[in-house]
Amino acid sequence: MKILLPPSETKRTGGRPRPLDVGGLALPALAPQRDAVVDALVALSADADAARRVLKLSDRQLADVDHNRMLRTAVTMAAVDRYTGVLYDALDAGSLDQPARRWLGRNVLIHSAPFGPIGALDPIPVYRLSAGASLPGIPPLRRHWSAATSAALADADFVLDLRSEAYVALGPIPATVPSAYVRVVTETGRALNHFNKKSKGELVRALAHTRPRVKSVDAVLSWAGEQGILLRETADDGVLELVVPE
Repeated sequence: MKILLPPSETKRTGGRPRPLDVGGLALPALAPQRDAVVDALVALSADADAARRVLKLSDRQLADVDHNRMLRTAVTMAAVDRYTGVLYDALDAGSLDQPARRWLGRNVLIHSAPFGPIGALDPIPVYRLSAGASLPGIPPLRRHWSAATSAALADADFVLDLRSEAYVALGPIPATVPSAYVRVVTETGRALNHFNKKSKGELVRALAHTRPRVKSVDAVLSWAGEQGILLRETADDGVLELVVPE
């Protein structure tokens, strides 16, 4: 099973003095697309004013121009530790034991804008780039990533998709791959925002703790039932609802 997570706009600083290794990231077939985006982002960041305008940065975010300029040489940290925010705080990967972290490394992909889907334990630097950004010199990110990412996911035996719609557009799961897209709702069917992210983080943490062998929708539904997690099928083919209290 592969679990696809969205990234977070907020990131933890620091890391180890180990530069970004594009070829060493998960799904190595995406290396050409990764290099193109990284090179474009580094080049853009040589002009702070241009970078601020293109990336729509506020005054408080100007330090991200320097982060982008140093993407090739900056310190790195495991992606699941680099990202912060509601989902990643709920996942709290830093408190997991080593078997659970290794499971994350094998099964979880975090879909970033500059690198595409990367392994949870893949080391990455701090960066600033959203799914909707347009970088000089390359096509819009949706067109740049979509076909290549879908092809890179074609070998998965089952995908549990927890991404936001913006990141789904950067890499749709091939129709030939069994998959399920997870929506978070209340018992009355009302969609959520804050608790959407929190519940997804808690779901992945529960998976990492129990480490089930899941290769189908039926298997993930059975696992959820055993854990007391209300995950249900919907009328929409391939969509599951993760139900949380009002």
